[in-house]
Amino acid sequence: MSSLSQPPSLPLAEKVKHEMELFGDVRVDNYYWLRDDSRKDPKVLSYLEQENAYTEAMMSGTKKLEDKIYAEIRGRIKEDDISAPLRKGPYYYYSRTLEGKEYVQHCRRPVPNCDAPPSVHDTMPTGPDASPEHVILDENVKAEEHGFYKIGAFKVSPNHKMVAYTEDTKGDEIYTIYVIDVETRTQIGKPLVGVTSSYVQWAGNDALVYITMDEIHRPDKAWLHKLGSDQCNDSCFYHEKDDMFYVGLQASESEKFLFISSGSKTTSFVFYLEVCKLEEGLKVLTPRINGIDTSVSHRGNHFFIQKRSDEFFNSELLACPVDNTSATTVLIPHRESVKIQDIQLFSDHLVVYEREQGLPKITAYRLPAVEEPLICLQGGQAVQFIDPVYLVEPSESQFSSTILRFSYSSLRTPPSVYEYDMNTGESVLKKIETVLGGFDASNYATERKWATASDGTQIPISIVYQKNLVKLDGSDPMLLNGYGSYEQISEDPDFNKARLSLLDRGFIFAIAHIRGGGEMGRQWYENGKFLKKKNTFTDFITCAEFLIEQKYCSKEKLCITGRSAGGMLIGAVLNMRPDLWKAAVAGVPFVDVLTTILDPTIPLTTAEWEEWGDPRKEEFYYYMKSYSPVDNVKAQNYPHILVTAGLHDSRVMYSEPAKFVAKLRDMKTDNNMLLFKCELGAGHFSKSGRFERLQDDAMAFAFLLKALDMIPTCGCA
Repeated sequence: MSSLSQPPSLPLAEKVKHEMELFGDVRVDNYYWLRDDSRKDPKVLSYLEQENAYTEAMMSGTKKLEDKIYAEIRGRIKEDDISAPLRKGPYYYYSRTLEGKEYVQHCRRPVPNCDAPPSVHDTMPTGPDASPEHVILDENVKAEEHGFYKIGAFKVSPNHKMVAYTEDTKGDEIYTIYVIDVETRTQIGKPLVGVTSSYVQWAGNDALVYITMDEIHRPDKAWLHKLGSDQCNDSCFYHEKDDMFYVGLQASESEKFLFISSGSKTTSFVFYLEVCKLEEGLKVLTPRINGIDTSVSHRGNHFFIQKRSDEFFNSELLACPVDNTSATTVLIPHRESVKIQDIQLFSDHLVVYEREQGLPKITAYRLPAVEEPLICLQGGQAVQFIDPVYLVEPSESQFSSTILRFSYSSLRTPPSVYEYDMNTGESVLKKIETVLGGFDASNYATERKWATASDGTQIPISIVYQKNLVKLDGSDPMLLNGYGSYEQISEDPDFNKARLSLLDRGFIFAIAHIRGGGEMGRQWYENGKFLKKKNTFTDFITCAEFLIEQKYCSKEKLCITGRSAGGMLIGAVLNMRPDLWKAAVAGVPFVDVLTTILDPTIPLTTAEWEEWGDPRKEEFYYYMKSYSPVDNVKAQNYPHILVTAGLHDSRVMYSEPAKFVAKLRDMKTDNNMLLFKCELGAGHFSKSGRFERLQDDAMAFAFLLKALDMIPTCGCA
């Protein structure tokens, strides 16, 4: 049997005609029956199990290779490790991983001399003479009772005596809050159910504010919970009844205020709650104005407001007195070429995270004393980075210190935590993730290239490869990745240990930073959404053609991948240019775009009308139909395809990829592999264990190597 031959029993889904009519247009979905919101229909589960069995049978010949790749990836992990300790008050807080264990322990140690001011050179003492480590929570123990286990928020109370954490044991992203005593680990009060993953904050030491979701998983209510009381007695601060809006929650770095926001894709407004005056309730900070998007923080006598509008699309930064919120002062004006991404406040400093030419920037400004007027920002010190393409993200820092903590990585630099002294400009590496197995960053080259779209737009591409293996003559295999949706999600060039198993086999890896994402600012996003969504797909095709033209690869060795909305991208370009790709991996792909967005009962759908368009309007209906992957499967040859899903996925229902695969099986005219794997015990982000998740990468890589006929006859490489 050759490596690409198929077993005789294809899992063909039954065709049950289901008609959907709108604007006089009739669509027929023969696989509509695959949607089962209960996830319990025996017929549906049987079909998914058949697909899983078929995939397992098809990949059985490469099981040795898959196991080898899994062992490689796992072998790069330092299994017993700790995160970079963060000094908070009298303790260092950190997480620990143990050899052979899937989950982390949440730990702390006392700071030996907590009266000394923090320094970038501080290190947490360890060893026999150090203060003993205290394990606050061991996720491994909690996970023993569950097939899936994930902790979202982990919040220490201001007095360091309690922790509130959120827990998901199913993968459907519906969390439960538990409060425990830090020292004894005993539970305080009853758990709070039906909450969001991260939106929980302490309001002093005896109360919590949290957010719950409605029946379509939309965060819609903000609640105040007094410790020791029942959830049924909690008071609702705010209820957002507009199903286009989501409720959010954030604490100010100063810990004096909580901010409750309500936002859609284009509009957001903010209330504030003074922690020491909870009885006064919410007060309006930024009003609800259509098209105005705001986020806020606090320091001293001022609120700081990041504000975006159609006119100021890349945002401006304002400040206003706490006692006169309408008297705003512009601190950083809007700039067409620089997007304000985020801000971080300290007692004496302001840190601004920006994007310019697709790359992140960090600038630290010294603020005047609290009692002095806040009129403008002066100077500003930029943090320097070394790689041509990279990812920088904020990390938790201490408001009262002069030390900024941030995380950094690149396509060849493992995740790193830095501390930066905003007074001296000194930057100190606190931890770089250990990569075992002989990894040497100097063996890898990273590049940034620009492809030109048909309308003249320059599209950035990030590239990495093993310098000693690739020839750059068009004969190298390539994996091209893309996303291109949701402004707040950028497909940035970060490090991936698993990816080394491809790079060390001679693959080139590239990311197409296509329109529709947030890499190049707000207009970049606007030019890849609504009635311009097809720019996302044509940009990706343009990048592929550019890489072929520049001899990075050829059509015969070009593979593509994307997840979620990136999986929708993969589905669209498979239909549009099936000849351009050798193989594709579509992870939890959003491929039944039109049917899903027409159904407001599906979780998270209503807010998507401001992302993709409202197909209840004729213009959007026909435009979305013209690219929706399920609606555009044709009788044509397709490349090798692997599709994945999670049964409990609340973001992209498992039925979307299931329908896509079923329709492809029925219509495609080739004999290439079409494999579908549905995790029956997980959601959008696959399995929860840190080693379990590696199996997905190992299988996808083995699939690509099989598709490219890069597997020796022994079945391993």
